[in-house]
Amino acid sequence: MHLDRAEHRAFWAWATVEFLRHTGARVEELLETTHHAMIQYRLPTTGEIVPLLQIAPSKTDVERVLLVSPELADVLATIIRRVRDPRTGVIPLVTRYDSEERQWDPPAPLLFQYNRGGEPPAINSQTIREILKETVTFMGLSDATGRPLTFTPQDFRRMFITDAIRTGLPPHIAQVIAGHSNINTTMGYNAIYPTETIEAHRAFIARRRTLRPAEEYRTPTNAEWGDFLGHFERRKLLRRHLRPRLRHRLHPRTRLCPLLAPPAGPGPARPVGGDPPQPHRPHRRSRTRRLARRGRRTQGQPRGRRG
Repeated sequence: MHLDRAEHRAFWAWATVEFLRHTGARVEELLETTHHAMIQYRLPTTGEIVPLLQIAPSKTDVERVLLVSPELADVLATIIRRVRDPRTGVIPLVTRYDSEERQWDPPAPLLFQYNRGGEPPAINSQTIREILKETVTFMGLSDATGRPLTFTPQDFRRMFITDAIRTGLPPHIAQVIAGHSNINTTMGYNAIYPTETIEAHRAFIARRRTLRPAEEYRTPTNAEWGDFLGHFERRKLLRRHLRPRLRHRLHPRTRLCPLLAPPAGPGPARPVGGDPPQPHRPHRRSRTRRLARRGRRTQGQPRGRRG
């Protein structure tokens, strides 16, 4: 076993997972992150300096800036210590082949690079997917049916957006952070569970009740509650007794329409042999026959009745 290679791939698997789950970035944006992407911003209100991470445009050709959390700052600092040249203290400039643009990018201090034989090449997307697969296989993760799990870089992007919206981040803010041009795309990444939907609806009703007068939400009396429940019982009885009677008397599309229901009581007697025969309706003469008849007319004959 090559211990150096195993340690190298384990480290970059950890760095990839932590970077993706704290930023929600795409794999192309991860590979294009450089040392110059970390900037500082002074808040105009308090004067506090906050670290920011500049994400290069990839899919939508729009740059965006992310707030660096303490966990993400620790990950970035560990990566910088890893790739920095111990002799010079600077991050080497490496070139990267952009598979989407099909061209080589200019040399840049990329964070996702490794030293191989004294030459630091950039990590590509295929390597990222391979080390994620190796990590999941080594950990033996499986789903409820026992099948092994598979993770892709896009899965961490979905988890980031879902966790952000579940913890109270407005969807339109999550759209800006994720770099989506349409908010429907952001909501498509968000995994909503039935329990969360019920709890969110109950919280919405509670908030709405606090904004309305209290007399609008008084407790119903026993008589009002009985009428409310009796409404559904009457609907069940009507549906149970009227549907068999209407089944053979109305068109299938109008069986449940109360306006077309026949009066109560026995209906008209049906013939023994089934429905009565319908009167014969001869077909109208076709356009071809009319044209043929016109052709047999003489040139001077009027269009009325022929003599």
